Amino acid sequence: MRYAMAAAKPGGSEVIRKITLGDLLPGAGEVLIRHEAVGINFLDIYIRNGAYPWPVESDLILGSEGAGIIEAVGSDVRGLDVGDRVGYTLANGAYATHRVIDAGYVVKLPNAVTSDLAASIMLKGLTVAYLIHDSYKVKLGDKVLFHAAAGGVGLIAGQWLKAIGATVIGTAGGVEKCALAKANGYDHVIDYTSTDFEAEVMRLTDGLGVDVAYDSVGNDTMARTIASTKRHGTIIAFGQSSGPYVDFKITDLAKGSYYLSRPTLFHFAADRAWLEMASAKLFEVVSDGTVTVSINQRFPLEDVAKAHEALTGRSTTGCTILTL
Repeated sequence: MRYAMAAAKPGGSEVIRKITLGDLLPGAGEVLIRHEAVGINFLDIYIRNGAYPWPVESDLILGSEGAGIIEAVGSDVRGLDVGDRVGYTLANGAYATHRVIDAGYVVKLPNAVTSDLAASIMLKGLTVAYLIHDSYKVKLGDKVLFHAAAGGVGLIAGQWLKAIGATVIGTAGGVEKCALAKANGYDHVIDYTSTDFEAEVMRLTDGLGVDVAYDSVGNDTMARTIASTKRHGTIIAFGQSSGPYVDFKITDLAKGSYYLSRPTLFHFAADRAWLEMASAKLFEVVSDGTVTVSINQRFPLEDVAKAHEALTGRSTTGCTILTL
């Protein structure tokens, strides 16, 4: 039976329910994918709870990255065929056994990239790609602050940044998560549950601050993230796991003549040339061992609500996927 896990309305994990899918036929420029694995991300939770706009009134199928096999191809599709192994990232629609999707968002997977791996890196890995190459081009010798260092994005970022030659400072909660981040490229990891990360960052940078700070936490960290950044430095806000930072004023940037950006992956992924280039670069670094991805939690598709609870409860590390 073809089915999906959908949120009946904005709310907690209890709003997620199983719905049956009817016949799915790809139209012009579309392909039908049978999923083999689906990724789980904080973005899914932001959308589920109503923090981000809903594109439908009810029964929103969540999920923003997946991988599987093409079962049917619509007209006007070039370069993709039935039987191809593919991956993609696109807001909503992935928590399903099957989906019809615009072929422009789909990329072929090399043999070295399994469906499980693809489902854990299409959103997270491409997020790191635009963060460190496009939003701010990290270079050799840069000092970088990256929050949630033990999460799926954070573990990829630590390794990729270290390969560039940056000095990477991460934050994580608890001894085990700090140790995990330290083993994945971070030069220094600050346990925010016991240490003031702002003070420690300033100590580690001789009072100057970092060249660029990446903050996906939001309300709990952003004020101190800004203060941890050097004069003329760059702050990249790309998430809000602790809620939106509502106290920001433009004049806050004047304290250090800072640059601030709030980029979104899907604005990058909508550019086919960028998607192909960034995906190729991502597949290269995970295939040659530059970046090792840890899939530390697996849940059956029907248990996605439990997966959401684990993620929001901060009991996960690395990547979490749904299996089919």
